[in-house]
Amino acid sequence: MAGPTTAERGAVRTESDSGRTRSGRPPARRFRLPGRRILLVLTSVILIGGGGIWLLYGSAWLRVEEVRTSGTRILKPAEVEAVATVPINAPLISVDTEAIEQRLRQKLPRIDSVDVIRSWPNTIGLKVTERKPALLIKKGAKFIEVDAGGVRFATVEKAPKGVPLLELTADQPSAARRFPDARLTAGAVRVRDELPDEVARDTRVLKVRSYDSISLELSGGRTVMWGSAQDGRAKARALTALMKAVPKGAHFDVSAPTAPSVSGS
Repeated sequence: MAGPTTAERGAVRTESDSGRTRSGRPPARRFRLPGRRILLVLTSVILIGGGGIWLLYGSAWLRVEEVRTSGTRILKPAEVEAVATVPINAPLISVDTEAIEQRLRQKLPRIDSVDVIRSWPNTIGLKVTERKPALLIKKGAKFIEVDAGGVRFATVEKAPKGVPLLELTADQPSAARRFPDARLTAGAVRVRDELPDEVARDTRVLKVRSYDSISLELSGGRTVMWGSAQDGRAKARALTALMKAVPKGAHFDVSAPTAPSVSGS
């Protein structure tokens, strides 16, 4: 039997060149190993990643060697660092900064906020912001410090200079139940914060008998009936105007700031 003609052989080659067999299926692809360049890149990535992990966690270069405390006024740095219990010689990257912050705020109420900062290569910084007393509550021979948020954060033996006393004296038991000390204290702090600067410096005692009965005792025996903690800015403006108009006044009443009054001299 005669073999394929020249035309038939050309047709077979044409089908083969188009990437298909006589059956119409594409030829099977051969598996190729990665090129040398790709292998080198992959090896380098693995080595660099492993070296970075070892540098952060296993080397002696990036470990905690020192704790630095800043921002303290009353607290001592050693006291803060003792409570922080930063793990010395631990990898710097592994230090739990959030746990340290929480521990400091819980055990040292005088701390208002604290930032725990990693300072590479081997230092933990504790940046402390302490609470400042806005009012004092006398308790026996000692004083409880109250900050601008109404938080009672410390008891001290000596009253800080320039901080007025807060006296909470509810007129009736029913009033005390309706307006507990925490709410009355918050109102007093708000009044203290809105006083004119000159009046704030002269304030010795801030008395709270009820929600709408807050008064001030100033130096020189002068008094101010403030009323409630509402409309503080208007009352401050009225008080400033009254004191300028009657500088020798003894008793000022700005509980109704649109109709202030003054008496005594």
